[in-house]
Amino acid sequence: MTQQNDLLEKLPQTDAESAAEKVLEKADAEARFRKYAGSWALVITVIAVAMSAFHLYTSGFGTLMAMKQRSVHLAFLVLLTFLLYPGSKRAPRNRPSIVDWIWIILSVSSSLYIFFTFDAFSIRGTAIPLDITMGAILTVCVLEATRRSVGKELMFLALIFLAYGYWGEYLPGVLGHTGFSFRRIVYQLFLSSEGIFGISLGVSATYIFLFILFGAFLTETGMGRFIKDLAMSLAGRTIGGEAKVSIVASGLMGMINGSAVGNVAATGTFTIPLMTGAGFKPVFAAAVVAVAGTGGMIMPPVMGAASFIMAEFLGLHYGVIMLAAAIPAVLYYLAEYAVIHIEAVKMGMKPIPRGEIIPLLKVMKERGHLLVPIVVIVYLLLIGRTPLYAAFYGIIASVGVSFLTKETRLTWKSFLRAMESGARQSVGVGIACAVVGNIIGITNLTGLGLVLGDNIVSLAGGSVLITTFLTMIVCVILGMGLPTTACYIVTATIAAPALTKLGVNPLAAHMFTYYFACLSNLTPPVAIASYGAAGLSGQSPSAVGWTGFRISLAGFLIPFTFIFNPQLLLVGGDFVSITISTVTSIIGVIALASSLQNYLYVRMNVIQRAGMFFGALLLIFPGMETDIAGVLLAGAIFFWQRMQARRA
Repeated sequence: MTQQNDLLEKLPQTDAESAAEKVLEKADAEARFRKYAGSWALVITVIAVAMSAFHLYTSGFGTLMAMKQRSVHLAFLVLLTFLLYPGSKRAPRNRPSIVDWIWIILSVSSSLYIFFTFDAFSIRGTAIPLDITMGAILTVCVLEATRRSVGKELMFLALIFLAYGYWGEYLPGVLGHTGFSFRRIVYQLFLSSEGIFGISLGVSATYIFLFILFGAFLTETGMGRFIKDLAMSLAGRTIGGEAKVSIVASGLMGMINGSAVGNVAATGTFTIPLMTGAGFKPVFAAAVVAVAGTGGMIMPPVMGAASFIMAEFLGLHYGVIMLAAAIPAVLYYLAEYAVIHIEAVKMGMKPIPRGEIIPLLKVMKERGHLLVPIVVIVYLLLIGRTPLYAAFYGIIASVGVSFLTKETRLTWKSFLRAMESGARQSVGVGIACAVVGNIIGITNLTGLGLVLGDNIVSLAGGSVLITTFLTMIVCVILGMGLPTTACYIVTATIAAPALTKLGVNPLAAHMFTYYFACLSNLTPPVAIASYGAAGLSGQSPSAVGWTGFRISLAGFLIPFTFIFNPQLLLVGGDFVSITISTVTSIIGVIALASSLQNYLYVRMNVIQRAGMFFGALLLIFPGMETDIAGVLLAGAIFFWQRMQARRA
């Protein structure tokens, strides 16, 4: 076998998996599990499988009443959290401690309290002292579960909001409110549908869990191997194909995996060695993987967990969100593709020889049937079925098609492993959704969202451009310490109303905040996706972070584009206007990529670089005049560069 395939095939799978696990544990708090063995491992498996079975049953045969469904879901989440995540570095790693058992008893009992007493509460309509006591206990337990499974940053943010709800009456100026008692705050967080058991946890208890479980089943069928081979077949024959393989692989992986760090770990173990072996610098190779992995969070149909919450916030069918994200996702990967292509041209690289690439027909013949579950989900969503329905039958389809070949066939062992893996992967996301309920509850109780939205608009002087820029800064700052789901929910609660108040389409406003919540994984100094890629490559996290930020800058243009051109989200407009907006956006991201790389056919001079940059900016704003000016400016630089290349 040839060099690239040798490298791909001979890469020790156990070493690659071990490296991926270490990266996940270091860069992603959600992956820092205890390592159980023996009877304790069996206990964890039983609990995790029971959790997956509960959600599969309720999705296929009818969910419980909303509050009861969320109550059982949260009980499983906190139980697994305190069993899987140690409370401190000194805590035992092979068994739960006495302190863990205390947390388990308090958290599970207070979570299930709603399940057993909600009917009685609905009849009496008022809270009794036991309700308030159990609510206070659950609030504290969720904060501790957040600290362990997600990180202390999100816990501190929730504490700040809780303190604001209680002591905010003493704040001067517009941030002050009338004041709320301890009893009123606990009632809001525990017994209303705007607190812990609110929309975010409701989405986690239904859509998010099922789609995570769907990804776990596809992984067990060998989808990862198929994605690697398919990416090599599709992108390997172009200039710099080793790096472009990472883009295709991450985009395909993102269709079933909504985690940036998880995407990096899954694809980086084989694409980074490919890129460095071809001559790319290790720092650049790691940065490419980080940027490509982050893009998976905006790639339909699954996207990230926050996309399901967006659908609930906006009251839209998830299929609308999925279609709206399609063009921006393609533009994002096109921007990175352009950067990599230009870099490869600058280095004088050649395509991977045809003989070193597995033929596409062979790849599709061996594992192409694994795409059927994804097609099933997309089809069901497009015809108007609920995400819960689509995910359930997507899982059924993934199990069914696995039996078409011996290599992909699920056994009882792999079936149970998928059930356990899905439950484990849902813990961090689910706990984040629960604790963010505190933030949403306090925001709604105090009216903080409206106050901050009004002040952002005032600070921006009513300018949409300045307001979007301020919103981007808020997203990036919050994303430095928060997981994407929590970052989106907070910014959508606080900043999105400011955009809609200025007349921005609500879907565009929420997609804008979601997009930058995802891109916060790439913004230094806390670029989680880049840190994960740095761990795989052995390079400096800081160097990888800043290189990834530079590579992704062309992608930063895209959210501003669909704020001013909502046709890119398939909102309004006819086929012609959508096509024009898409084509001008493609020209814009390529122009910006060439400007940032300072190269197209040959190295650019100052005038050419500035011309490409301003041409890209002109293409942000809608209107025939700006589109024509932007295209003419970028086109002039393009032909100027081409003439220089011919002379050279």
